[in-house]
Amino acid sequence: MKRLLLSGVAAIALPAAAYANCPAITVADMQGIAAGAYPQQYDLAEFQDAAGCTMEFSANPEIEALNGKIKGNGDLPALAERLPEEPLVVVPYDSIGQYGGTLDVLSNATEAGTSDFLSVRHVNLVRYSDDLQTIVPNIAKSWEWNDDFTQLTFTLRKGHKWSDGAPFTSADVKFWHDNLMLDTNIFEKPKDYVTVGGETMTVDAPDETTVVFNLPAPKPGLLAHFATHYGQGFQPKHFLGQFHPDINADADSYAQSLGFENGYDAIKAYYGNSDWTDTPTPMLSRPEIADNLPKGTYPTLESHIYITDTTEGRHLVANPYFHQVDPTGQQLPYISEQDEVYINDNEVRILKLVNNEVDYKSQSLQLASAPILLENQDKGGYNIYLRPEITMGAFGFNVTHEDPEKRKVFGDLRFREAMSVAINRDELNEVGFFGQGTPKQYVGFSPLPEFADASWESYKTEFDPDAANALLDEIGMADTDGDGIRELPNGDKLVLNMNFSTQGIAGQTVELVAQYWKDVGIDSVVKEVTPDEYRSAQSSNKLDVSMWRKGQPLAIVLGNNELWVPPFENYFGNRSGMLWAEWVDSDGAAGVEPPEYVKQLMADVNTLQSADQASAEFAETGARMVQNMVENLLFIGTVNAPAPIYQSRKLQNFTEFQTHSYEYYRTYPYRASQWWLTE
Repeated sequence: MKRLLLSGVAAIALPAAAYANCPAITVADMQGIAAGAYPQQYDLAEFQDAAGCTMEFSANPEIEALNGKIKGNGDLPALAERLPEEPLVVVPYDSIGQYGGTLDVLSNATEAGTSDFLSVRHVNLVRYSDDLQTIVPNIAKSWEWNDDFTQLTFTLRKGHKWSDGAPFTSADVKFWHDNLMLDTNIFEKPKDYVTVGGETMTVDAPDETTVVFNLPAPKPGLLAHFATHYGQGFQPKHFLGQFHPDINADADSYAQSLGFENGYDAIKAYYGNSDWTDTPTPMLSRPEIADNLPKGTYPTLESHIYITDTTEGRHLVANPYFHQVDPTGQQLPYISEQDEVYINDNEVRILKLVNNEVDYKSQSLQLASAPILLENQDKGGYNIYLRPEITMGAFGFNVTHEDPEKRKVFGDLRFREAMSVAINRDELNEVGFFGQGTPKQYVGFSPLPEFADASWESYKTEFDPDAANALLDEIGMADTDGDGIRELPNGDKLVLNMNFSTQGIAGQTVELVAQYWKDVGIDSVVKEVTPDEYRSAQSSNKLDVSMWRKGQPLAIVLGNNELWVPPFENYFGNRSGMLWAEWVDSDGAAGVEPPEYVKQLMADVNTLQSADQASAEFAETGARMVQNMVENLLFIGTVNAPAPIYQSRKLQNFTEFQTHSYEYYRTYPYRASQWWLTE
């Protein structure tokens, strides 16, 4: 793994006399100290035993002032009272950091292009280490499965505290599960990851530091879910519980005294009615009552917490109760503040990167922007890494379109086959991806697991416009007026509305695919829209064609079934079959009944999640899932290619990522809490 250690860092780092009496080890120089049970981190007692030291703790000298900016936080107790009894000791990559500075980042808009920034401060019960193979503790101190993967027990850190100083305990995990995830006033139906084969789990909290997830059937992928998903497996019962009628009998009256309609209205204002942690806070969504609120946003366990939230951006400060320290006892994070600005114009975003006005950026950077970024990196004082993508741009025709004639055509497999072989993927790779990619079909998993035949990745990817034309003729899509454009079989004009967002797919990809389709007589209008506009149209079943990046590693599928159940992803992804999803959600009372192969996909993903991974059943089920997904071409793959990751040279302890990947939650495996800034 490449490490960046810029010239002058050793001279800038704190002198040895400033350190506590534990050694200032780094991943680059472990000073002969043995690694712990997990890579690049230790529990406190484990580190002290390995290093033969007793750690002395120290805090950011600005932490009192930073805490003063957090609405609702009281005066800070001593650092020893703010840290857990067993803080997590994080070994920096290259250097022990200095405190201070503001991390500057860009997002497209509120809730659009922001997962990059969310991942920098993100925490969950566990995470993947930077090898993307090893799951390691984070909020949880440890975990244990029973023999058949039907019971997962987490042990939390004694003395862990929320960002306002309130105790974090197992009750907060149980509150998240029982009173938020399973409350139909907040979520209409349980998320798939708190279910196993459609049945809900239960959560026990036998003592303050023990949490037991009881599963109705085996689901070993639940652990990987907590390691990769943005939805955190805990929420502050002491705060959000005040507004929940099952926790507080006076929840409604208390919420009304603050200007909310009732307790649930308050929960939705703070927490939202989504597990997505990026909903606007009351500072933005309810400005008329903000002055009356006890807190500007709900307490967090993350490294930083919001202090402002506007339509232009957001600002955060370090969490004074964060549970991590470096080997010298300095409480993390090193970086004092974070600043996020919203710019939805891609050209303006690229200009700001070239001018080194940003410290880190990955999301929404497409390979098409790489030449200008690479050309200017030395002059601009930043580094660009081209890293492989797990996902690729994919197109999905709206098989449950509200227009019955379009639905009939889009639902005809021959049409989807024609549209796939009409794409010149080799040319698309050369023109749109500088020849750096690999033409592929969408197969549901990325990378393709061993249980699937590799030939599926090239299924219907050959460029064959003659075959495409023959299939369209067979369907009855003729060019009746001689203008080179085919009509629907009933004679109606067909022009595909190809709305796209740069966050989800490169504009050049969309334009080239539109031209390939026009070459076989299928006309379209290409239009760039904001991510929110795209998602809104997709949710309301208004798109002709979905287009967004798509794919997921097997490890994530084992804990999350969304790519295999209509509409085949969540609100933020590439979806199709919205009326099939309505039928599934309503148990057949509404929507459109999906075909048998879709029902088979749904059954198979449940089987896969519970099966022994060494069994023939597991391999056979997975292979059938791939075949069903690919042969039916619900989503048409294009080219899998690398994408740029941007790092200002001011940003230290940055490491080259394994992938340009949302699927492993972007920066989360790479421990952004140990980043620091030279200026």
